[in-house]
Amino acid sequence: HADNPAFSFGTGKVGVLGGFASAVALGIVALMMLVESLHRIITPQAIQFNAAIGVAVIGLLVNVISALLLKDDHSHGHDHGDHDHHHDHNLKAAYLHVLADALTSVLAIVALVLGKYFGWHWLDPMMGIVGGIIITRWAYGLLKQTGPILLDGSIDEDYKLAIQRIIENDSDNRIADMHIWRISASHYAAIISVVTHFPKSSEHYSALLSDFSRLSHITIEVHECKTEPCPNPG
Repeated sequence: HADNPAFSFGTGKVGVLGGFASAVALGIVALMMLVESLHRIITPQAIQFNAAIGVAVIGLLVNVISALLLKDDHSHGHDHGDHDHHHDHNLKAAYLHVLADALTSVLAIVALVLGKYFGWHWLDPMMGIVGGIIITRWAYGLLKQTGPILLDGSIDEDYKLAIQRIIENDSDNRIADMHIWRISASHYAAIISVVTHFPKSSEHYSALLSDFSRLSHITIEVHECKTEPCPNPG
């Protein structure tokens, strides 16, 4: 559906939506880990150490291999991206899922080995709490990255000021209104309203912004000013 006209600005947020959903899932997993770990501290249960250690080791090996594969893909994605920090949030979410599984395997192995040889049975649920807290932080970080994109978050203020300077330094232009919002992880759309005594074509103003590569869709409104000072358009 990348070129489907039903999606006005394309489908660039699909990967972001996947990342957001995965962050929510990570948060739920972390909450379940915390609840289960607290339950095991309050109500200790017998542990089959040898079987549990074997499962944890196998899980760790699988997750390490998966993490290496995903990290390689993620690096290649950045190599082909631009300098404005393009991210594949869906891939990053998958990577965090695998890291979370690997982390819980490592913590489980440490806790189980110490529990088996030193009798520290409480360490297994305690490691579960530590893992839950760490995974919660990862999930929160991913939510902070993806949430503003899904909510059409604007571009940083310095970038907006640079756009304003370029346009207003050309003739006597003044920006009366400007809206810039995300349409994907690293691309933006812009609607800019310009008032001037010497109006030019909208193509002229779009050309002034040709170096702003993060703007993928630009709409320029030009209003001729016939008074001093120019009133806001509309």
